[in-house]
Formats: sequence, C-alpha cells, structure tokens
Amino acid sequence: MTTPATRALHAVPAAPERRTRWTDDQLLRQEFPPPRWAVPGLLCEGLNLLAGAPKLGKSWLSLGIGAAIASGDPALGGIEVERGPVLYCALEDTGRRLQSRRRQMLAAGGRAAPLLTLETACPTMPNGGDAVIVEWIEQNPGARLVIVDTFEKMRGRNPQGVSAYAADYAAAGRFKTIADNYGLPILLIHHVRKQAAEDWQDLVSGTNGLTGAVDATLVLERSRGQADGVLHVTGRDVVENDFAMTFDGTFWTKLDGPAADYEMGDTRADLVRLVREYPGSKPAQLADALSLPATNVRQTLSRMAKAGQLRVAPGGAYYPLEAGDQPSGQDSDASPLSHLSLSHSTPSDQGEQL
Repeated sequence: MTTPATRALHAVPAAPERRTRWTDDQLLRQEFPPPRWAVPGLLCEGLNLLAGAPKLGKSWLSLGIGAAIASGDPALGGIEVERGPVLYCALEDTGRRLQSRRRQMLAAGGRAAPLLTLETACPTMPNGGDAVIVEWIEQNPGARLVIVDTFEKMRGRNPQGVSAYAADYAAAGRFKTIADNYGLPILLIHHVRKQAAEDWQDLVSGTNGLTGAVDATLVLERSRGQADGVLHVTGRDVVENDFAMTFDGTFWTKLDGPAADYEMGDTRADLVRLVREYPGSKPAQLADALSLPATNVRQTLSRMAKAGQLRVAPGGAYYPLEAGDQPSGQDSDASPLSHLSLSHSTPSDQGEQL
C-alpha cells in the first residue's frame, strides 16, 4: 500500500456518474433503489456522525459494528447486517492497540473478519485523504461502511477568512460528497462539548454547520440508570429514536424496549412494565404485585405521573403513556437524562482528547 506521503500526490479518481437533475414528471416516474444500510435502522448510506464523551466507548462501538459487518455477524448483539468490506481508520491508535482490541473481541466470542481493513495513518482530506478513501472503495466494490475515528484527525485546517459554520460545513461536505457519489455509509467519530444542553444534538462539538451537513447524527450518552448508555439517533433516512445500550468492556449491545425504561430506577421501571401489562391497575394492586409498601408505591406513582412516565385516570387507575401525552408537571425526584459523563469504565487506551 502506498504511504501517506505519496497518497497526497494522487488525484481523486473520478466518481461514478450520478444523475442530479429531472423534470417533475421524470422524477415521479423514476425508480430509485432502496437505501443501503450498514446497520438497518441505525446507519444508512450517506454521512453519519457519532459523537460522545472521551472514554465512553465510541471506538469500541464503531470497531464492533465494523467487525460485525465485515464478518456477517449480527451488530450490537442482534441486528442482522449484510456482510461486506469495511474500512476502519483508527487514527488515534497504533497497530499494537488495535491488535489487542481485536484479540479481546475474539476471546469474547467474536470472529476474525478478513473483510475488515484497519488503517492507523491517513492524510487530512485537503491533503489527499479523500483519495485514500476513494481508492479503497474502488478496490472494494461491495464496500458496506467506512469509519473515520476521528473526524478531527482528517478534517484538516479551516480555510482562512471563512466563518466557523462554513468551515464545519465544508469539512463535513468533503466526506458527504464521497458517501453520496458511491451510495455508501460513512461514519465519522467525533466529540461532544463539555457544556450540557437541553437538546442532545447541541452536545455535538462544533457549530450547526457540522450537524447540518451530515445525513444523520448519533450521540452516545452515558445513562444514569440500568443501561450503560443511551444512543440518540436522528437523520434524513433514519427514524429519530433513543436506544438503551449496555457495554461489557468489549462489545456494545442494544437493549430491548424504550431507553426511558432503563433510565429509571428499578422500582419505576418495574411499575412501568407492570402497568403496560395490566393497564388500569391501582396503587394497591401494583404494590401487592411488587411486595412493596402501598404508601411508597402510591407516592412513587404520583411522581411518575407528574414526570410524564405514566398516565393516571380519574379514580386513581394508572395507564401507560399514549402518543401525544405530555407531562403534567416536574417533580424534584424525576431527574432528566443526565449530563454527559467524562469518565467511563472503558479502558483508558483510546487516546481520545478534547
């Protein structure tokens, strides 16, 4: 393989021809192929951005997804994927560290993935990085995913005389052009800002030019409840969702059920599950089913109704929330999703820096 120094001298190969203009009647008659998914419901063709705090496990998450696709194993513990080549640019790692991680994955039940290409050095996009990615794609026509860990390592310097918004938009646009031209998902690993935010999309480090340029934004946040994390997802082709995630030190797994269930304490989560199974239950019945004091359960249910976690009907019967239900208030015991943690149980060998 050519070295980063020589790659920068290579011109980017011509992209496949892609139609970009139709009359309205032509567009209405046009038959488009379905979008290509790297991970159905999560990573679609186009430019995807995954952000999270340092040491939270973003690299383990992205490497695990890449290895699953390259070996044809289910991703995140149960999502069926189509097997194909994956390029993982681990630009904050060394070959030794990647070897250690892959051996750890194999020891935990993973499989070797010959279709996974691991790269630890790549020029920035303005200096030939785009040519490296395109070269690999053209050498692997059945490519399923390109992962860049991290975006900051490949974006290059901002052009002089442009706003931060324009610089972010242009930097992401270089990757998006490749993703669009080849109909391939590209996943950029990125950081979050230290400040908390009400909207999780505002946690992404940088300006709105970055989130505006990508096709999908994913933010991995550490949960305060029974799950190890919550993966927030929104985008042009993906349905906005929150997924509860758990991490065993090697693999991330998507948990069943709404993420909100795992962010609650044990008692609240048990009450929500019981009310879903037996809608219309009253506090005494629920307390008896859980072998808990009725007074405590009645108080907890009242707080849950105020927090918008359950719906209470006249007469004191409790029901699961329906679409469009809004919290009736906020109590001090109903904590919102926690702010991002800057530490995690992930091994501290990921070299992530803010």
